[in-house]
Amino acid sequence: MTVSPTLPSDRVPFSAIVDRPPMELPGKARIIVWTIVNLEVWDISRPMARQVIPAPTGQVLLPDVPNWSWHEYGMRVGVWRFFDLYRRLGIQPTLSINARVVEDYARVAQEAKDAGWEFMGHAWEQMPIHKVEDQAAMINRCMDRLEDFTGKRPVGWLGPGLTQTYETPELLAEAGVKYIGDWVYDDEPTVITTQKGPLVTLPYSVELNDIPTMIVQHHESGYWQKKCCDQFDRLWQEGSERPRIMAIAIHPYISGQPHRIKYLEEVYAHINAHEGVLHWNGAQIYDWYNSQHRVHG
Repeated sequence: MTVSPTLPSDRVPFSAIVDRPPMELPGKARIIVWTIVNLEVWDISRPMARQVIPAPTGQVLLPDVPNWSWHEYGMRVGVWRFFDLYRRLGIQPTLSINARVVEDYARVAQEAKDAGWEFMGHAWEQMPIHKVEDQAAMINRCMDRLEDFTGKRPVGWLGPGLTQTYETPELLAEAGVKYIGDWVYDDEPTVITTQKGPLVTLPYSVELNDIPTMIVQHHESGYWQKKCCDQFDRLWQEGSERPRIMAIAIHPYISGQPHRIKYLEEVYAHINAHEGVLHWNGAQIYDWYNSQHRVHG
C-alpha cells in the first residue's frame, strides 16, 4: 500500500506573525542575532557540492581538484579567521557540521569544541539527503558521532543544502533532534508536527547566506554586507514592538577568504553599535522559545 506523503502544509497551520502574541526577551532586548558557521566534508570521489570554477567545456570531471581545493582552503585557512573574529567578539556561534569533519578535520572540530561553539547536525558528509540510501541510519550515525565527540547530543539539525524528503522530520525527531533550520519561512520560531513528536523551526537564512549571494548570484562582497546591515536595521526597528531573529550563515571557503573577511567584520561592527542585541546560538534560541511554549518537556 502506498502511503501519502506528509506535505509541509500538513505539518503546520498557516500563521500570520501579526496574529501571534509577542514574546519577550530578557533585558528588553529587541533582536537575536544567530550566527551559523557551516563546516563540511567534500568527498573527492563525488562531484563537488558547488563550484567556483565551472567544469571545462561543461563536462563534469572526477576528481574535481580545483573546486575541492577551494573548499579545502576554508578548512586550512579561512576558518581560523572565523575563530579569531568570534574570539574577539565574545560570540559562540552555532556550528552546522558534517559529522565526518570530526574525523577528517579533527584539528578544526577540536578548536570549535574548545571555543564552546554549539554543534548542530548537518548530515554525515555534504551530499543531498535525497541521494542517501539509508537516511535514518545516516542521521543516527551523524548524531551519535557528534554526541561522542562533544559529550552532548545535538539538539539542532540543518540538512545539507537545506534538503529534506517528506519523511525527514519523523526521522529527525526519532533521532532526538529538537529544532531544525531547513524551514526558512518566518522571523520567529514555529512548531511543526511529526509522527514522532514536534519539532521547533528556527529562522535560518538563505538571503543572508554567503553561498546564494556571492557564489550563486555572483554579487560582490560589499553587497552581501549591505544586505546584512539593511536586514538588521529593519528587524531592530521592528523589535521595539516584538523581538525578531536574524540569522547569518557563512562558510570558511567563502567569507573566510582574505578579500571578504573585512565585510563580515564590518557587519558585526554595525550590529554591535546598537543596544538590545543578543548574540545567541540555536540551542539558546530553542531553550528560550521552549521555556515559553513548552513544546518539549
